Amino acid sequence: MELKKLSEHIWYMPYESERDRPNLGYVKGKNWSLAIDAGHSAAHTKEFYALLEKENLPLPYLTVFTHWHWDHTFGMHAANGLSIANEKTNSHLAEWKNKIEKNGPAEFFALHESIRKEYSENKEVVVKLADIVYSGEMSLDLGDCTVKVIQSEAPHTDDSTLVYIENDKTLFLGDAACKDFTIGKKDPALCKKLADSIRNLNPQTCVEGHWVPVETDDTLNDLLGGL
Repeated sequence: MELKKLSEHIWYMPYESERDRPNLGYVKGKNWSLAIDAGHSAAHTKEFYALLEKENLPLPYLTVFTHWHWDHTFGMHAANGLSIANEKTNSHLAEWKNKIEKNGPAEFFALHESIRKEYSENKEVVVKLADIVYSGEMSLDLGDCTVKVIQSEAPHTDDSTLVYIENDKTLFLGDAACKDFTIGKKDPALCKKLADSIRNLNPQTCVEGHWVPVETDDTLNDLLGGL
């Protein structure tokens, strides 16, 4: 696995299907750096950091969660610095933290084979809540690089956060454009709301959680196709 450079300020660790690992984003400004999603487990996070160190990039000062799902967040206890999530994301994390600490990880392991592969050899499951909780929208200045963190309605979950790197006209969506996690379908109204959010930002490039970076029209066509 290699770290890929996407633009002047952006790198990412590519997704992997077998263990359902998403793309992990990294944004470097003149003053500090930020990660987009924390990874599926401590092992995933540590592999990401090893790639950053190989490129002489500083570890992220902040990590922003795109949504609560384990493959994007359960590595946070092994991450550097502070984490940011919207209120709904933090609520979902609190629910799973309580379940696992009270009853053990059996229910979590039963969700999908990819989870059992990620946590093979008795790896510990640890859920960490966000350090910083926001609602609506926030803007971060990394030093000549502005990042907008935006809560958005979307078909995949009820807690999606979009991360837009203004200088590079690049939008990280996590899994926001995917089907509903529980029923396997896309709600047309939520797809249209997410499409409006994307158009309002007007990015050139979109990075979804489990796909290669593409032009924005490709993401919109996939999001709205068949509705």
